[in-house]
Amino acid sequence: MNSLILAATAAALYIVAYHTYGRFLARRIFKVDPAAKCPSKTHHDGIDFVATDKTVLFGHHFTSIAGTGPIVGPAIAIIWGWVPALVWVLLGSIFMGAVHDFGSMMISLRHEGRSIGDIAGDVVNPRVKSLFMLIIFFALWLVVAIFGVVIAAVFSIFPASVIPVWLQLPIAVWLGFMVYKRGKSHIAYGLIATVLMYATIVAGAWLPITLQGFGGLSDVGIWVIVLLIYAYVASTLPVTALLQPRDYINAFQLCIAMGLLLLGIVVTRPPMVAPPVDLDAAGAPNLIPILFITVACGAISGFHCLVSSGTSSKQCDLETSAQPIGYGGMLLEGMLAVIVLIACGAGIGLGLEKDGTLFEGVAAFNRQYSSWSAAGGLPAKIEAFVTGAANMVSGIGLPKNIVLTLMGVFVASFAATTLDTATRLQRYIVSEIANSCKVPALGKKHPATFIAVFTALLLAFSSGGDGKGALALWPLFGAVNQLLGGLALLVITVWLAKKKRPMAFTALPMLFMVAMTGWAMKINLVDFYASGKWLLFGIGAVITVLQAWMVVEGIIVLAQVMRQK
Repeated sequence: MNSLILAATAAALYIVAYHTYGRFLARRIFKVDPAAKCPSKTHHDGIDFVATDKTVLFGHHFTSIAGTGPIVGPAIAIIWGWVPALVWVLLGSIFMGAVHDFGSMMISLRHEGRSIGDIAGDVVNPRVKSLFMLIIFFALWLVVAIFGVVIAAVFSIFPASVIPVWLQLPIAVWLGFMVYKRGKSHIAYGLIATVLMYATIVAGAWLPITLQGFGGLSDVGIWVIVLLIYAYVASTLPVTALLQPRDYINAFQLCIAMGLLLLGIVVTRPPMVAPPVDLDAAGAPNLIPILFITVACGAISGFHCLVSSGTSSKQCDLETSAQPIGYGGMLLEGMLAVIVLIACGAGIGLGLEKDGTLFEGVAAFNRQYSSWSAAGGLPAKIEAFVTGAANMVSGIGLPKNIVLTLMGVFVASFAATTLDTATRLQRYIVSEIANSCKVPALGKKHPATFIAVFTALLLAFSSGGDGKGALALWPLFGAVNQLLGGLALLVITVWLAKKKRPMAFTALPMLFMVAMTGWAMKINLVDFYASGKWLLFGIGAVITVLQAWMVVEGIIVLAQVMRQK
């Protein structure tokens, strides 16, 4: 199969879906009102609630939901063949993920910019709110702790990315100052900021930086501490000071990177060397249901409901902006996942060097994906994408060392966005929990942020000075993340039912996600029990009980609403 045909077909499908199904959802299901006042205006505080141009907010929203998810998920799922992964990305993003993101944003816009976990108390009942908030806190706790490790791993694999990633911060602060204080054009100055950032990429390619451990801390441990300090500062600043401008630069970076990748596909036209379907990959678990918790970002991801109802709804200027941001952002992420599949399934065939030997074609794919364990580690996933992407982009004439640095910065920048967005979201969750428990002092900005960062720090260093403690719980994250997606769809479905609107468009994806994540969690629990991983087994069992409890409560309320009709 020619990769160019795959990319063109996917792009055309997403364009059609946005203008048909997306528009249908906006007009008939969520009933977007262009005259409605959004929380960004009614609750304006200059810190979290700030009415924002939709193109700028799109940049923040997209880079926050993307992170490394649409890279690492498809980069391992292709071991089952490119067809199952592609079908799940296309159908999942259009009919599940984009509906989930759009719905989460709309329901938050109609409830004063509150998170969907908090809204669950009004829509379903207070018990469901408490259960949902516990699951959300656990998921964000893991994300904040683990993404320090993710970024540190990227810095280790691509030391040339260190300078560009950190110099992006002062460039972003300058951009925010020029746009919000001086009233300059966000497009013109955004492009200037992006050019400056790319200049730092050239500098990073010639000045790679590595850290050495000291004082009982590994290099990763040092990076985790530095990154969590950064996350604390970044998540307490006004969104216009760093969050928005940095994500806007990243949005430009994304467009340029995707443009280069698509141009590379057009020029090199690499054939897919990955098998269409392979259900017997060495060491790989069963395709179903594990595919649906492996490829999250790119198809549907529960983390997105937290961004949509956490930060994006507080900055949305008009309800009409919710479709391009919520629905359109998920489709663009799906397109990125398709490009990742092409990089790993076709681009890697243009050349893979291992242990001094150059592999090409099918041999290159088989070498990279020799087994689930060989392809499943974070470095292996990133390597597969970056190698394939660099092969395609260098085909248009760019120096390969510059391309490798560019792709490393691309991955690290998106991971950094996820880190500080997740920290800000955890602050919101801690504040909502503190206010519900009538301890408002802990819900203030700095105490809540301290709890968010300090608990993540404790988890990160629970294993010692390597800062990798969160990896012990990471096997739970895939199922927990997708569980969040199913539960968010449950809340949206009950909300639609109470509004007497068609709910099949959210109910069917909800039932699918709850069933698949429940099935996957059962498989995980059996494995944890058999291998004596009692911590994972215990936490997984508790989360499974919370999920079942929430679903039962939701179904009871839904049945009551249906009887009233």
